[in-house]
Amino acid sequence: MEIFDAHHHLWNYQPERFPWINEEMARLKKDFKPIMLEREFKQHGISGSIVVQAIQDEDENHFLLQQADENDFIKGIIGWLDLKSPALRERLNLYVPFQKLKGFRHILQDESDPDFILNAEFQRGLGWLFEAGYVYDLLVFPHQLKGAIKTVENFPDAPFVLDHMAKPSIKSGKMGEWKELIKALGENKNVYCKVSGMVTEANWNNWEENDFFPYLDVVMEAFGEDRLMYGSDWPVCLLAGSYNQIFDIIKKYLNNFPADTQAKIWAKNASVFYRI
Repeated sequence: MEIFDAHHHLWNYQPERFPWINEEMARLKKDFKPIMLEREFKQHGISGSIVVQAIQDEDENHFLLQQADENDFIKGIIGWLDLKSPALRERLNLYVPFQKLKGFRHILQDESDPDFILNAEFQRGLGWLFEAGYVYDLLVFPHQLKGAIKTVENFPDAPFVLDHMAKPSIKSGKMGEWKELIKALGENKNVYCKVSGMVTEANWNNWEENDFFPYLDVVMEAFGEDRLMYGSDWPVCLLAGSYNQIFDIIKKYLNNFPADTQAKIWAKNASVFYRI
């Protein structure tokens, strides 16, 4: 069975460029290079991946494109552009030659305004992005889901994917409004969801695989087998476990489903969404 990692990062660590990596995350204060991830991929039979931006500047795009050019297992990248910029269309045109550039992301979870995504200039930028043929990765917390739902309703034919299941509070064991909002988001058939980023929302040092299964049940019901995709969130996942542990959570959960369903979530859905 083909397996695809639809969400990971790479970086050359520089403190001034990664202010979000605080002392609690000291383990991430070093370089994470493709060769390190390639070893994990070979162990788990993973044939390809999508690498996602971790810094909000255009230098990040060029860095990731270089990694993709030098490493065949990287099948696509998700970069960053200032979607509020009136020059966005011109910036998008510059990236037309780069076939591995599949789409873009803004780190919405860091925005203090829960409705930042609904800013008129940001919405205009999303429209231009979709006109240019790109996809969009949604990175939000649960309290930002209402804005995300309104946004995907504004662009009913545009390709969105929700990163990290919108980061539910797995540590508390509560679902609250997250569950209902995820169901509402999933009603929009143009939205996919990555089963990724879960361990860092749990108790980093004291979690069990069963902690995640109720949350996986929610997204399975909301998005169905045709709109879920596996992602590791490496190396951020290393804060709370190993690549093998993250992989095994999804493997054990999917063991309860037919082979066709597993094949979709492990690889086929990501290949369709990212046009691999």
